Amino acid sequence: MGKIQNNIFREYDIRGIVGKEIDDSLALKIGRGFGTYLVRNNKKSIAISGDVRTSTDSLLKHLEQGLIMSGLNIINLGKLPTPLNYYSMHTDKIKVDGAIQITGSHNPANYNGFKITYNKKPFYGEDIQLLYNMIIAEDFDSSEGTKKSYNIIDDYFDMIHSKIKIDNKIKVVIDCGNAAGCIVAPKLYKSFNIDLHELYCNIDGSFPNHHPDPTVDSNIIDLRNYVLNEKCDIGIAFDGDADRIVAIDRKGRIIRPDILMAIFLPYIVSKGDSIVYDVKCSKSLEDTILKYDGKPLMWKTGHSLIKNKMQEENAKLGGEMSGHLFFADDYFGYDDAIYVGLRLIELLSSKNLDSSSLLDKIPKYYSTPELRFDCESDEHKKEVMNKIFKYFSSKFEYSDIDGIRLKLDDGWGLIRVSNTQPVIVFRAEAGTNEKLLEYKSMILDKLISFGVNINEEI
Repeated sequence: MGKIQNNIFREYDIRGIVGKEIDDSLALKIGRGFGTYLVRNNKKSIAISGDVRTSTDSLLKHLEQGLIMSGLNIINLGKLPTPLNYYSMHTDKIKVDGAIQITGSHNPANYNGFKITYNKKPFYGEDIQLLYNMIIAEDFDSSEGTKKSYNIIDDYFDMIHSKIKIDNKIKVVIDCGNAAGCIVAPKLYKSFNIDLHELYCNIDGSFPNHHPDPTVDSNIIDLRNYVLNEKCDIGIAFDGDADRIVAIDRKGRIIRPDILMAIFLPYIVSKGDSIVYDVKCSKSLEDTILKYDGKPLMWKTGHSLIKNKMQEENAKLGGEMSGHLFFADDYFGYDDAIYVGLRLIELLSSKNLDSSSLLDKIPKYYSTPELRFDCESDEHKKEVMNKIFKYFSSKFEYSDIDGIRLKLDDGWGLIRVSNTQPVIVFRAEAGTNEKLLEYKSMILDKLISFGVNINEEI
């Protein structure tokens, strides 16, 4: 593979193209590096697992070798969705100080990576850069650890059954995208009082039907059609490692993650409760939080950042536009799309509610999807973003929590850089479609003048 590239050591995880940026030798070094980090912090044990990609087995084997070489006691959980990897740090059945999930998340099949947890918290940002520096310097301790295997799925099923009750049977279709959700979701959902229909729930690490990213509308066309044709009460789609969710209502309308948060709010929020959400979320969510006397707290995009902010604020609910939702009212505060889907089914069932009527109750704004524009490199995206910030900050009121979010007369426009790719991200929203088109045109024209490559079809 050659030189280890720093750009794959991203804000929230380590991720890249297999064979070009990610390989077995890197997995071994990540194991040695993170193992050394744990040992030097007087930690002894770690759980590891991986998704269903064709590259995962070999990467998991070499990660395990590296961790054992550092002196850690390894519990290999096998192939799992990421939320079950997170759960390993919360169950009393095993005691671990950290966890690593090998996953390419929502990326295409030729990607893979590593999501790391330490002391029940995300290992991200400066810590990931510290790990990179340890690997480059080969600053490793050497000892001899142990390994064993453990089946955590039964524990997870028991835990979920202790928290979820489905009273009235409703018709549900789930799209697992041939990915890690297939391992757990169909069997778990069938164990409840659910009329379950399955779409792409057979494991295939090449993802032959669509990329495992439900936030891209084209990837959930089949799910939408199934809901309409089979008259399902709700459709649910998971991403590649089942920590992100998007839903379809019974009329075939997409329930985007920020709106899904708004739907849950009346049944969770109490007066004064903080609800944490990222800068890409709709004003519909803020309006709904205020309606139920909650405290809206807009924060930086990133599942690790949202989770940490929720802990700081003792928030019951958090989420972001990308599909990560976090329940901390009766759950662990991490992103588990399988659980979130069951919470949604439970809500519809126990309250005898209709998914379309719930969606209709949420304030309506007109918005673009999240638009992503490729840059030549991470350096180029930073140069472009500096120009964007300088221009728009001189013309409009704004928030700079994450990128620049413009305060417009009847809406807002957001421009930010992706923390995981050389990409400029844009989203806008307004009270009318006419205003939305006006804001979109105004901002995109300026982005083009700064050298952003924008698809002509947008």
